Amino acid sequence: MDIFAVIFYLFAVITLGSACIVVFSRNIVHAAFALLFALFGVAGIYVFLLADFIAVTQLLIYVGGIMVLILFSVMLTSHQIHVDAKTGTIQTLPAIFIAACIGGYLMWVFWITDWNVNPQLLAVESTAPKIGELLLTKYLLPFEVASVVLLVALIGAAMIARREKKV
Repeated sequence: MDIFAVIFYLFAVITLGSACIVVFSRNIVHAAFALLFALFGVAGIYVFLLADFIAVTQLLIYVGGIMVLILFSVMLTSHQIHVDAKTGTIQTLPAIFIAACIGGYLMWVFWITDWNVNPQLLAVESTAPKIGELLLTKYLLPFEVASVVLLVALIGAAMIARREKKV
């Protein structure tokens, strides 16, 4: 086994372990920090898939922006968040059954798939310049429309958040 495979499996273990902590943790702060490591692991896996632009986007948007927002919202929450024990046990059995079915299917797909690795893929050039060129030429209008929609959503969220509650 070469060093690339070892590092890839290390990122996979970090991602899966952190994701399990996110799902099974009862402490929301621990879950938020575990989500941070899960997103870092996914970015590392994107690097190994030679998707450098998606990896950097993952780091900038999810780890840099969304996680900071989640951590601030968790830290600034003034009330305690707790789980009702009665509904938790009722939902656990169907969740275990569905997770076992999906996990079994994914393992079946893993074992029947022929994983051919092409050694010529390691000589692939960066995808970032081509994506940047397409965003600023062919897909400029949809890119700008998406930015205006996001700006309107941000302004609407700020207005809703600042609205005074009527007593």
